[in-house]
Amino acid sequence: MKIFLAVTLSFFSLSFLFSQVPNSSPLQLSEIMKGDEFIGQQPFDPSWTFDNQLMFNWNPHNEPHASSYCYSLSDKKNVLLAIDHSHYADKTLGVEAVEYFLDGGNLYVYNRKSKKTTCLVQTSSYLYNLQQFKGSQTVFVEQEGKLMSYEPILGKWIEVIRFSKEKKDSKSGEMSHWEKEELELFKFHQEEKTEKEWKKTHEPKTKSPTVNYACDGISNVQIDGSARFITFRENYYPNDASTHVEHHISADGHTYTQNARSKVSDNDPHHKLGIYDLTRDSLYYVDFSELPGIRTAPKYRVEIYGDSLLLKEDRKFIMHELIYSEDGTRNVLDIRSYDNKDRWIVSVDLVTGELTLIDHQHNDAWIGGPGISGWNMVSGILGFIDNNQVYFQSEETGFSHLYSYHLSTKKKIALTEGTWEVHVVKLSAKKDKFYITANKIHPGNREFYHLVISSKQLIPILTTTGNHEVVVSPDEKMLAVRFSTANKPWELYISENKSGAKLSPLTHSTSADFEAYEWYKPSVISFQSTEQTPVYARLYEPTSPNKNGAAIIFVHGAGYLQNAHNYWSSYHREYMFHNLLRDNGYTVLDIDYRASEGYGRDHRTAIYRHMGGADLQDQLSGRQLLIDSLGIDSTRIGIYGGSYGGFITLMALLTEPGKFKCGAALRSVTDWFHYNHEYTSNILNYPSSDPDAYKKSSPIYYAGNLEDKLLI
Repeated sequence: MKIFLAVTLSFFSLSFLFSQVPNSSPLQLSEIMKGDEFIGQQPFDPSWTFDNQLMFNWNPHNEPHASSYCYSLSDKKNVLLAIDHSHYADKTLGVEAVEYFLDGGNLYVYNRKSKKTTCLVQTSSYLYNLQQFKGSQTVFVEQEGKLMSYEPILGKWIEVIRFSKEKKDSKSGEMSHWEKEELELFKFHQEEKTEKEWKKTHEPKTKSPTVNYACDGISNVQIDGSARFITFRENYYPNDASTHVEHHISADGHTYTQNARSKVSDNDPHHKLGIYDLTRDSLYYVDFSELPGIRTAPKYRVEIYGDSLLLKEDRKFIMHELIYSEDGTRNVLDIRSYDNKDRWIVSVDLVTGELTLIDHQHNDAWIGGPGISGWNMVSGILGFIDNNQVYFQSEETGFSHLYSYHLSTKKKIALTEGTWEVHVVKLSAKKDKFYITANKIHPGNREFYHLVISSKQLIPILTTTGNHEVVVSPDEKMLAVRFSTANKPWELYISENKSGAKLSPLTHSTSADFEAYEWYKPSVISFQSTEQTPVYARLYEPTSPNKNGAAIIFVHGAGYLQNAHNYWSSYHREYMFHNLLRDNGYTVLDIDYRASEGYGRDHRTAIYRHMGGADLQDQLSGRQLLIDSLGIDSTRIGIYGGSYGGFITLMALLTEPGKFKCGAALRSVTDWFHYNHEYTSNILNYPSSDPDAYKKSSPIYYAGNLEDKLLI
C-alpha cells in the first residue's frame, strides 16, 4: 500500500504539476494501480511433462492464487488440474527409458513406456542435488550433509561420503602436563594409545569417509562419472554487519526489525575446491594460482594509486559447480574473480588437481552480458555439446555470442556473430543444433532460431515483432510460447518447431475493462548519445490537436534492464500511466540509457566508475531531442523513475539544475556507499579503494544544488 501510494503521488505530481487541469483520459489512476487485476492475470511458467503434455500456471478468474493447467493436445482444451503436476515437468531433453527426479524433497521415477510416475523414496529428511550419468541406473542425492547413492533395482541406499563441521574445542591439540604424566606412569594408557594407532592403519574401513571442515559451509558436492571422485567447495564468508528494515504492519500490531542485506564492502568471501579420491582414500585441494591474471592488479588501482601491476597474492574468486560430459569422464568449470573483472573456464584433472585453461574473459570494468551473468556468484551458459566439445558465451567481440571449444584440438569457434546478442541457449537432444533466442532483427525483439552447429546456419522459426519466451517439448516437435507485443500482454501459444511456424493461442487473459481502451503502441526510436552511439527510447507522442507542449522523461530501474522494446513491459503500470499522460497532451520519452540491457558490452559498461555520468547525459540528450525535434517547451519537461530511475532523477535535478521543471524520485538510491555489495562493487569498485567513484556517483553530495521541484 505504501509503495502504491508513493507511485500514485509521483504520478500525480508529474502529470498535474505544470497546470491543474482535469484528467481528460478515460483511464483512471485507481484502475491503473490495480495492475494485473485490471489488465488480466497472464499465464506463466509453461513446461512440458515427460510425455509431451503442456503444463502452465494461470489465474484467469482473479483467485487469490494461480492454478495449474494442462493443455490437452488431443482435445485442444485447457484443463484445470486439481493438484499440482509441475513435478512431472521435463528437466532435460533426455531419451532414457526412465527419468529420475526430485519433487518436495522426495525421489520419483517416470517410466516412458508405461507413462507412470512412482515415488521411490519419501522421507522427512529432504533430498536434494540429484545427479546421474547416462547409461547408469545409480542416482546420487544429498541428504543432511551426506552424499548418498541409490540403486533403484535393489532399492538400496549407500552412504558415499559425509561432511561434518568441526566442533570448536577450547583444548589445544597438545597434551597437557598432567596428561603426559599419566601416559608416562600407567601402562594401561600406553597400551590403549598403541591399540588406537594400530586400528587406524590396519582395521578394514566399514564406514564411509568423513570430511571434517572448519569453514562456514560446504556446497557444490558432486561425483564424477566413474564414481571415484567427490568434489566440493568450502566457503569462507566475511562477518559483514547486516542492515535492518523496520516493519510497521504486523499481526499483533507491534513493529519488528528484520535483517536485510549488508552494505557494499571490501570484504570478499573466499573458497577452496576440494577433491576426495575414494579409491586412494585421500583429500587434496586445487591450486588456482596459475590462472592467467589471477595476480594482476585491477587497472583502476594502477592508474589511481600507482599500485604495482603484479599483486603479492591471488585475488579472491569463486568457482561454480563442475559440469560433466554425458559419459562423466570430462568436466568444465566456471571461475569468477570477486571483483568480477575476470572469468576463467577450465577443465580439472581430478587425479592431479591440475587445471587446463579453455577460455579467459577479462573486462577492466566488469564481466557480464546475456548468458554470462553480471553476478559473479552465478554461472553463465556453459555445457557439453558432446564428450569432446563444450559451449559457452563471451563478449569477446563486444556483444554476447555463443562459442564452442574442442577439448582435444583446443580450437575455439564462434558459432554466432554480429551487432546483436544471444539471450537464451538450449542444446537439442541430437546435439546437432541449438535452440536460441536473440535480438538479431531489432534490439527490442526476442526472436527464436535454430542454430545448426556444423554449418553455423541460423534458421528463423519465430521472428514476429515482440518477445518469444519458448519452451521446447521433450520430443522437440512442439513449442510452448509466451508471446507479447508493446501494447498486448503475455498470452500462451503453441506452435510446431519448424520454419514458418504459426502461433495458435491457448489463453485469453485480458479483461473487458482493459480491452475497452485502445492502447497506444509507442514508437521505438533512436538518437545519438554524446559519444555518437545510438540510444534507443520509447516515444509516446500525442495527436497534434491534444499536444500541450509539455513532456515527461521516464527512467527505468535496475540500471541493466531494457524497457525501450517491442513487448509487454514489466513496468506495465507506468506503461498505462504514459497512455493517460498522452491522452492529456503530454509527450513521454522512455530511454534505454547507457548501462541498459540488449545493446552490447560498451553500452553496458559505459557507467563504470561514474553512475550519473553517461547515463544521465542520455537523459539530457533525450531532453534536447524533445526540444529540437518534437516542439516541446524547454521549461515544461519533467523527469521521474523508481530505484535506479529515482537515482537518475535525483542526479538530474542536483547536478543539472534548471534542466527539468520537476522530478519525482521513487525508492531512489541516494548514497551508493550504503547500497548492496553485488550490484555496487561491479560498477564502482570498492568503497575504500575507489571512494571518489562513490562520491561522484552519489546524489547526497550534490543536495545543496537543488533548485527545482522534487518529490522523493
